[in-house]
Amino acid sequence: MPRWNSFDAFLADMEKQNKDGARQTLVDELLDDRANWPWIDGNQATFVFNSLGERTSVALNMDNIRSDPPLAGMTNIRGTTLWYITRPFAEDDLLDYLLAIDDPLTPLAQETDIANRIARHWKVDLLNPLKMSTGQQDVSVLRMPKARPYLDWTALKGVPRGAVHPHTIDSAQLGFKGRQHWVYTPPDYDSTSDHYPLLILQDGQWTNGPLQVPAIADVLIKHGRMKPALIAMVQSGSHQERIQEYTNNDRHVAFLLQELLPLLQSTYRVDARQLGLGGVSNGAVAAAHAVLTNPTLFSSLILLSPPLGKGQDEGVLSQYVTRFERVASLPQRIFHSVGRYEARQRFLKPAEALREVLEKRAEVSYQFQLIGSGHGLLGFRSVLPEALAWAYTVESD
Repeated sequence: MPRWNSFDAFLADMEKQNKDGARQTLVDELLDDRANWPWIDGNQATFVFNSLGERTSVALNMDNIRSDPPLAGMTNIRGTTLWYITRPFAEDDLLDYLLAIDDPLTPLAQETDIANRIARHWKVDLLNPLKMSTGQQDVSVLRMPKARPYLDWTALKGVPRGAVHPHTIDSAQLGFKGRQHWVYTPPDYDSTSDHYPLLILQDGQWTNGPLQVPAIADVLIKHGRMKPALIAMVQSGSHQERIQEYTNNDRHVAFLLQELLPLLQSTYRVDARQLGLGGVSNGAVAAAHAVLTNPTLFSSLILLSPPLGKGQDEGVLSQYVTRFERVASLPQRIFHSVGRYEARQRFLKPAEALREVLEKRAEVSYQFQLIGSGHGLLGFRSVLPEALAWAYTVESD
């Protein structure tokens, strides 16, 4: 039976100890007693770090920390190797975090090499087994009691698996060659002659990677939550190329409709009556622009955290809410989400305005979700099952 029923009870026992050796013994007992961290107690979570050497500082990095740098300092328990911090959270929060070890604590706005600073000082929580690999860096995961499930969808047993087919594509419209794209075919694809709905997702390196879209689709299809569908996932370019290609770019629309779609239709059995587009962040902007310029072509749209407010390219991005309001027709099914801890003027405020517009469109089956996350792959992955199920819902008989 655990010795302490709360971290506060542990701290109370610690205060009774006058000798450093006795205090360290309590720390060792605590870490032996409790295998998994953070310690969640009601609406609070306590994070700890057990230092193996001298440290000048330890801090928590998390999306809901609004400071520069976005760090909350941890407290070292005198005479011990343990650092800790306790913070309140919403009951449905699902947040990634890192521990900043001996970080210089200077503003990131003045940092000349942010990537190197993060690589040197910001680390995963070794006491927390719940992690996510983003493809560039692992992050630790805090899941509060009523948060969306955080699963490794690829590890679920007894799920019939579809196939993912790798391809490359050149684009005269966007001026690239040999960019990767992947096409998911559902489990029954090779055993039928049917034509299938097609969903095109931007940022294929994420959707086919850490976002686990094919594995999520497998589970949804098995449980009758999603129609079997083809999913094309197109790699984006460099950071700058991605912004240029995805922001209000008619050439990107031409790439989708004149280059990618004909290639997919010539290779796979596509039901052209059920075409969908989707994306995350700027990829959602690209999907929205293509739909708004060709509203009768698409039957579904997935928008995860499009940046439609203040910031880069706000002159054109701030017009999207009005464009959705004025366009003559829209896809029959639209899924839209935003994270509670995303920047208010960049993401939250325009999301609220777009929600108000789309809820008034009687011809649209619209679902909006406010999720307890920040702007990142963890939040996107947590809401993708709902997005896919909404875009290609299975009609009841």
